[in-house]
Order: sequence, then C-alpha cells, then structure tokens
Amino acid sequence: MTRVTPVPLGGSDCEEHLPRVHAHTIGGIAVLALPQPYDFHASTERFRSYGTDRANVWHEGGLHRVVEGREVRLEPAALGVRVEPYDDAIARKVGWLLGAPFDLEGFWAWAGGEPLLAALREPLTGYRPPLVADRWEMLVTLITAQQVSLHSAFAVRSRLIERFGERHQVAWSFPSRERIAQATESEIREVGFSTRKAEYVTGLARGDLDLEALEQLPDAEVVEAITAQRGLGRWSADWFLARALGRPDAWPAGDLGVRKAVSFFYGAGTDLDETEVREVGERFGSRRNIASHMLLAGARLHG
Repeated sequence: MTRVTPVPLGGSDCEEHLPRVHAHTIGGIAVLALPQPYDFHASTERFRSYGTDRANVWHEGGLHRVVEGREVRLEPAALGVRVEPYDDAIARKVGWLLGAPFDLEGFWAWAGGEPLLAALREPLTGYRPPLVADRWEMLVTLITAQQVSLHSAFAVRSRLIERFGERHQVAWSFPSRERIAQATESEIREVGFSTRKAEYVTGLARGDLDLEALEQLPDAEVVEAITAQRGLGRWSADWFLARALGRPDAWPAGDLGVRKAVSFFYGAGTDLDETEVREVGERFGSRRNIASHMLLAGARLHG
C-alpha cells in the first residue's frame, strides 16, 4: 500500500476544520479516503433516483463521470472510494463531488442539542450529501429544474447532454458554456426546454457572469450576482450557494422539497411557507446547509 500526497480541497466556505483528503493504492488503483463512516451507495442515491443522468452514470455498481476531460469510475472501497484514473486534479473534483468538505462529525455532535435532527443520525449513518463540481453545470441544471419535477428535469438535462456534450465510454461530458453559447434557442428547445428556458440558458452562456469570481464573494453578493441574471431567482441562488459553493449558511427555503421536509419535522402538522421555513433555519445557524440535506434525506426515509 502506497501513500499518495494529501489533496487539499480548498476553495469554499465549508466547515473550517476540514479533514484533508488522502489517497492510497490497492492493487494499483487509487482509493480516495473519505471521513468515516461513509456509505457510497446511500450517498450517491440522487444519481439513480430521478432517471438517467448522462453526466453522472451509474453503471455496474459504480459511478462514471467525465472529470478534467477523462472518464472516471468511482466504486466503493474500504475507508473511501476507488478512483480510476486518478491524479490530483481528479481527486479534488471527485472529493468535492462526494461532499468531502462537509464536517459531518461536527454537525452530528452539534445536532445532539436538536432532538429531531439527532434522531436522524442513526438512520442516516454514512450518508454524505454530494456537491456539484462544475458551476456552469449547476446553473444550467437549476434552469432545467424550474417548476418541473426532478424526473422531468433529469430527462431534459440528459437530452441536452446527449445533443451538445461529448460522449466518452459510458458517461458524457456536460456541454461547455462555449458550446451552448454557439447554439440557437431553437436547438435548445428541440431537447425539451421551453422558449423562456432556452433564452435563459443561451443568455447565461453568452453573458459576462464570472462563475469563478463568485467563489470569492460573500453569500449576499453571490445572491445578488446570480439573481441579476435573467431567469435566475433566489431559489437558484440558494441552491448554488448550497451545492456549487458548499456555503455553510445556505438554506434553500423556497424549495418545495425543503419546505415539505421542514414542515414534516418542525411544522407540527402544518405546511410552512417560505418565510416560516427561513425562520426555522435560524435555529441551525452556520449548520443550515448540512441540515437542509439531512432533513431532505430524513423526509425521504418517511416516504
């Protein structure tokens, strides 16, 4: 077994005391170590639950994704995941994708003072919420998901990937911003986008929003920058903060799924509105992002 240089993930405002990500080799294949306990199957459920996702393909017990121009296969392994092929750049993206920056140990220790959350610790043992490693992909995905079911959004997203992405062996690369900028609105409509959404995604691709610069901005300025774009509102900005930047205070209170989950656990039998859900979020402080994921997962356990 050979130790590989630790790979710092960096670049986000996730919890401050992060475990450094390491890798070791078994039989010549790199294993990216993840904080334990870690349940690969439970943590990658979203890539299987809503239909085909051409950019994140579940295949023969593993997850395939194109990372840094190479198709990568992820499989469960002792203390982490097997990553093939492997290099430091791939490790950073894969670690982010698998939610490595989240301080779950600290979260569950804190959640001991929140009985409703604490009760989820055992059934969610090993669950680590995934993040999104590509900010452009995140914004396009948010546009596809506006006012439709996740199954419908995944179907449209996959058709977009097939039409404008690049096929590898199993997975496809997500279409680049440059490729979508070259497409016409009618071409985007052909894969299932409405006229408005086709205008939103091509306008975003051709616009001047600096996605890399968003990382350096405080949350409020990220929200301001995203909501200044046509077709992107507070719902989109909150999920971008939560899943593309991993910001600890992110709380997508306007999301229907989050509202239902918070209502289930904290609504005392009533459906809470967005304002009330934001008020509930205050009790979680800087643990809001992880709390939203755990409440969503907990609500799914209850059907």
